[in-house]
Amino acid sequence: MSEGQHNSLASTASLGAGDSLWQACVDQLAQELPEQQFNTWIKPLVAQVSEDFSKVTLYVANRFKLDWVRAQYAGRIAGMLEKIYGQPVQLELAITPRENATRTYVTSTNVVPTSVPESTEPDEDAALAAFKTRLNTGLTFDTLVEGTANRMARAAAMHVSGTPGHLYNPLFIYGGVGLGKTHLVHAVGNKLLEDRPTAKVLYIHAEQFVSDVVKAYQRKTFDEFKDKYHSLDLLLIDDVQFFANKDRTQEEFFNAFEALLAKKSHIVMTSDTYPKGLADIHERLVSRFDSGLTVAIEPPELEMRVAILINKARAESVEMPEEVAFFVAKNVRSNVRELEGALRKILAYSRFNQKEISIALAREALRDLLSIQNRQISVENIQKTVADYYKIKVADMYSKKRPASIARPRQIAMYLAKELTQKSLPEIGELFGGRDHTTVLHAVRKISGERQNVTELNQQLHVLEQTLKG
Repeated sequence: MSEGQHNSLASTASLGAGDSLWQACVDQLAQELPEQQFNTWIKPLVAQVSEDFSKVTLYVANRFKLDWVRAQYAGRIAGMLEKIYGQPVQLELAITPRENATRTYVTSTNVVPTSVPESTEPDEDAALAAFKTRLNTGLTFDTLVEGTANRMARAAAMHVSGTPGHLYNPLFIYGGVGLGKTHLVHAVGNKLLEDRPTAKVLYIHAEQFVSDVVKAYQRKTFDEFKDKYHSLDLLLIDDVQFFANKDRTQEEFFNAFEALLAKKSHIVMTSDTYPKGLADIHERLVSRFDSGLTVAIEPPELEMRVAILINKARAESVEMPEEVAFFVAKNVRSNVRELEGALRKILAYSRFNQKEISIALAREALRDLLSIQNRQISVENIQKTVADYYKIKVADMYSKKRPASIARPRQIAMYLAKELTQKSLPEIGELFGGRDHTTVLHAVRKISGERQNVTELNQQLHVLEQTLKG
């Protein structure tokens, strides 16, 4: 890396050298953090790396964000930098200076920062103007792989982007982490702006809404807050479960919700659970969430996972052989984010070792992931977890008893065994008391079909899957 690259300020988006210290850290954080957290707090950071790599200064937009990054991420970033570089790296956080500022307020990660006068903070409105919609223009309907798992949610989202303010308002999309909820809401915003470039669209994570409420409360600027949120044509908000136990935030979101619906603006929300499953959210807000259309995004099925891998590899200018994509898809089942992480490891391993992508290379690149999966999830573990959840005996999994209170959990355990392990149908049947493989197939098809239509069952399966995956 050249001296100029070390000394210049470079955002995570503009750093091109793959071997740079900060970029390596960012790549690692992108794999480890939920997408929304990464995009909200890490991606906007601007880094300055000293010539000898001994110090990294991260520039943050304002005091609130500086305090949050320092409290939540600084220790992790410092440790990661040291691990990558092989020696201790001093990490400092600073508020991005205004163009003509004479002072920069820098705080080391192990020093409590002194208070910064209000006048030294950058103009938040100017920052928002620069971000504008906060949409990721790369997340569109065209780049979203469609499958059974997201077909209904995608259709509803496309309808909203074409005729906002009418049907499906609000649109509430829920599902586990890394299944494509964020991609879908960005796609809605991008499509609407394509059709109506003057529309006022804002994508925001629930954490950012909370911080905006806090700032408005501290500064007594609720008029400006309302001007910002109540005037939108489309509000896209991720992870509304973060509103739990935040009464003032819930109050302000309720007011914004009512104002936007009154002017026929559209609201699209995502969450990790369906509205009535949200904990510590006011009932009147839950009823508003549930008043439009609620749709689920499921973990992607095998064919969809294969298509996602091939498409994402192609976006990196790499052709992934179909048999390799099938191998990875069979072993990485939970969500799109884990698929992307597996793909990154394979591509990096291939480039580093200068070897063509094959099943053998993929197995070697993913050896840690595969060993963890094989160690953690077994049919026996599934049987025990499901038995505990439904309060039956583990022995009932193998027995010939057929009452619904036992047969139903047994079918659910068979379904999970097929989804989460590499066992064949006959092998699973053998582990469930010597049952025929057709019995297992019937259970898998029955639970899979019902999962699409029964919200309560889908939620139970989601809890079980998260428990088993740790």
